[in-house]
Amino acid sequence: MTVHSPDAWERAVLWLRAQSDRQSLVRDAYYDDPLIDAATRYWRSSEWQALRAWLPAAVGARALDVGAGRGIASFALARDGFQVTALEPNASDVVGAGAISALAAEAGLPITVVQEASERLPFDDASFDLVFARAVLHHTRDLDAACREFLRVLRPGGRLVAVREHVISHDTDLPAFFDVHPLHHLYGGENAFRLERYTQAIASAGFSLRRVVAPLDSAVNLAPHTAETFKAELAARATRRVPGLRGPLCLALDLPGSWALLRRMLRRFDHRPGRLYSFVAERP
Repeated sequence: MTVHSPDAWERAVLWLRAQSDRQSLVRDAYYDDPLIDAATRYWRSSEWQALRAWLPAAVGARALDVGAGRGIASFALARDGFQVTALEPNASDVVGAGAISALAAEAGLPITVVQEASERLPFDDASFDLVFARAVLHHTRDLDAACREFLRVLRPGGRLVAVREHVISHDTDLPAFFDVHPLHHLYGGENAFRLERYTQAIASAGFSLRRVVAPLDSAVNLAPHTAETFKAELAARATRRVPGLRGPLCLALDLPGSWALLRRMLRRFDHRPGRLYSFVAERP
C-alpha cells in the first residue's frame, strides 16, 4: 500500500468538493458541509438502519470507532446510545480528528477523540464492547496487526463490525481498481485485498467470524443505492436497447424470491475490482 502524507487526504477531498460535476459523489461520501447535516443524514440512511442489526445493545456499551475520518459513524453510534471513542490518526479539521471534535461539540455528544493508528491502539485489554470500522481494513499498513489489536481491546463476547471493505479477485486487479477510484490519483492511499485475505486476518487474530456480507446482500454495501434503486438501475441497463421491457423486468425483480435468486447468480460472476464486502466477528 502506498503511504501518503498526513494532509494529502484533506487536499484530495477539498479538490473533489471543488468539482462541479462531482457534487453527487461528495454528498454520497458525506464529504459535504455543514458536517452535522452530513452526519445526521448518515444516521438516518438505509446503510445505518441495516447496520443496527449487526451491533450489540447500546445501553452501557463502549464503542471504538477506528479510522473515524470526519466522525459520521461516531456521531451515529453516540446518537444511538453508545459511549464512543473515535480513533483517527489525521489531525485535519476537514477530514480528521479536528472535524470530529467540532462535530461532537456542536451536537453535544460525548465522543472522545484519540489520534492514533489502528495497528497500535492506546487502550487497555478488554476496554470495549464494539470495535466499528467503516472502510478501514483496506487502508491498514498491517492488516494482521490491526485485527490482533481489535481483538485485544474487545471484552470477551465483544464484536468487530468492519464494513464496506474493497475486495479484488486477484492481486493483479489492483491497477484496475486504482484507475476507477476517484481520489487515488491525488493521494495514493487506496488499497484492496482478496476476500480470503480479510477472512484469514480476522480468524487468525482469534475472532469467530459470524457473517461475511457480499456486495449485493445488504444496504450496507449497496449504499448510496438501496435495493430498490439498484434493481431499477439494473433493469435500466439490461433493457437499454429495448426500453419497453424495463417495467416488466422491474416487476419480475420484485417477485418473492427473485431478487435473492438473482443475487446468488450475480455473486458468481461479480469480479469488479473494489467491490464492497462487510464482516461481523466476535471475540470468544
